[in-house]
Amino acid sequence: MEVNGGTVTDVEKLRYQFLQLLRTRRSAQVPLTVEPAKPVVNPLYQAPPPALSEEMESCPKANIGNLKELLKEENLYLHTEAGEQGKLPLLILSMNESSLQKRPAVVFLHSTHKCKEWLRPLLEAYASRGYVAIGVDSRYHGERASRLTTYRDALVSSWKNGDTMPFIFDTVWDLIKLADYLTQREDIDPTRIGITGESLGGMHAWFAAFADTRYAVAAPVIGVQGFRWAIDNDKWKARVNSIKAVFEEAKIDLGKKEIDKEVVEKVWDRIAPGLASHFDAPNTIPAIAPRPLLIVNGAEDARCPMDGLEIPNTRACKAYEEVNCSDEFKLIAEPGIGHQMTPLMVKETSDWFDRFLK
Repeated sequence: MEVNGGTVTDVEKLRYQFLQLLRTRRSAQVPLTVEPAKPVVNPLYQAPPPALSEEMESCPKANIGNLKELLKEENLYLHTEAGEQGKLPLLILSMNESSLQKRPAVVFLHSTHKCKEWLRPLLEAYASRGYVAIGVDSRYHGERASRLTTYRDALVSSWKNGDTMPFIFDTVWDLIKLADYLTQREDIDPTRIGITGESLGGMHAWFAAFADTRYAVAAPVIGVQGFRWAIDNDKWKARVNSIKAVFEEAKIDLGKKEIDKEVVEKVWDRIAPGLASHFDAPNTIPAIAPRPLLIVNGAEDARCPMDGLEIPNTRACKAYEEVNCSDEFKLIAEPGIGHQMTPLMVKETSDWFDRFLK
């Protein structure tokens, strides 16, 4: 992949193209500023969350009896661009220590219809183990939503108007700006920043790690998939059903009686250009090399079919072998599991960060 003589690599070209795409749909640029915020008392969930999340509570944590009393909590807004969606809400937890030693950090992304407050058990667990743990509201979620249909409406608007990219890409812009901020903090080691997320958050983590090499370690959970492969092999229905409203709208606009592969392809090209072509997993997953990358999926996940990851996996293995770090890429498919995060996935992710960031 490297070209002799100091010329740009294929990966660098691809990354440049992706960053250029992100810039095409940005509102006016603003200085990167931080604004204090208040804790969210009643978080907005756009779908009812489970009453108890075993997997979230299962995360390894240090045995500290009065942990909550020792935690430092920061609620902030980071301004990433002009406009309402340019205000990125952050929930940051760390141990309240007097030491000036720089610590590793991990950024966490929630799944569809949830919010950063849902991530608190993970944030607390990582903070107890010495990390600065950062929870983020993705675009049109949490504090960036005003009603139960905010995300749905944003997807439909993107299809209609083509001026935003609410499915994955706009949040990746925020994560690039977040890296600007995190690398400037006095309590964070800028060379030890990791990123993870669940489902939609896993996609955010995947593309942020591809786009920004300051994310030194990545561990997307039930998020990595082959979008082109799903279209070509008629395995797109489960993913489409997760955000069906935009596809229903496109079906009508395209004069179709039902959602078919043409509708699916046109929607992806409109709301996330390149997602099912040059920015798909076969190209962007190996582009994360040589940084440590863990992909954790369910073996029976219809939204992220494992057969669709055969080529990305093969190419990633080759990319990591070429830079002599084969053990820094790992793909886990948990047997018998569909589209859900499990305690095993939480443990594997936790161990991965401890291995490469501690």
